[in-house]
Amino acid sequence: MTIIRGKTVLLTGASGGIGIYIARSLAKERATVVAVSRSEAELEKICDEIKVFGGKGISIPFDITELTQLPTLVQDINKAVGAVDIVINNAAILIVKAFVNYSFKEIQSLIETNLLAPIELTRLLLPGMLERGTGHIVNIASLGGKKGVVNNSVYSASKAGLIMWSDAARQELIGTGVHISTICPGYVNAGMTINSNLSVNRLAGISTPIKVANAVIKSIKQNRGEIIVNENLFKENLTKLIFAIGQFNPEFINKIYQLISVN
Repeated sequence: MTIIRGKTVLLTGASGGIGIYIARSLAKERATVVAVSRSEAELEKICDEIKVFGGKGISIPFDITELTQLPTLVQDINKAVGAVDIVINNAAILIVKAFVNYSFKEIQSLIETNLLAPIELTRLLLPGMLERGTGHIVNIASLGGKKGVVNNSVYSASKAGLIMWSDAARQELIGTGVHISTICPGYVNAGMTINSNLSVNRLAGISTPIKVANAVIKSIKQNRGEIIVNENLFKENLTKLIFAIGQFNPEFINKIYQLISVN
């Protein structure tokens, strides 16, 4: 089991949505949390909370979509805390609309934030982890990356890419002491994943940000490759079964999604 206490954790998207709950959970584990987000004021608030919950918070305001500036971010982190033990790629955006209505700028923004930023940030930090022979990367993906969601096609594509990149990199890192975990929540009842333009059926399962944060902690402590987060254990297992059957019969999973109104 991996001990989080005393570890330095880089958390992107720390000041809003699921990120706040992940930061609190890390604080309870007595971690040093390097909180990254665009809002300096919100970061200061979450760092105060981290201290209250028992951890140490370090605020670094930064726009994660500035991909060419990520080396500067890594330099700032190294100056502030030294080596990073754990990276949690949580920052993401969601734009809900029919694919035909997307602009190129919106598509680019989704892909850069949800996929390219975590890949590049990990690429920059991975050599240090490999040199030390220890480290953990946690990528917050989505069930939308397992099965495309109507009016959410580009988001689904970005999260599918995140899942597949994580899977391939995980295999490359076997035996190095560095681990990669993927967290796949469905609908979350607070944070960024519930949107008024989405039709959510209770059969699809509605989870909580606390469950997502707990899954992050579990993935690190137990070196879990992938965790699906849903309303309860039954729905988590049902989701896995549906996806497994869908590999053999894609039309079946389409009908199931139509049945539970995932659109």
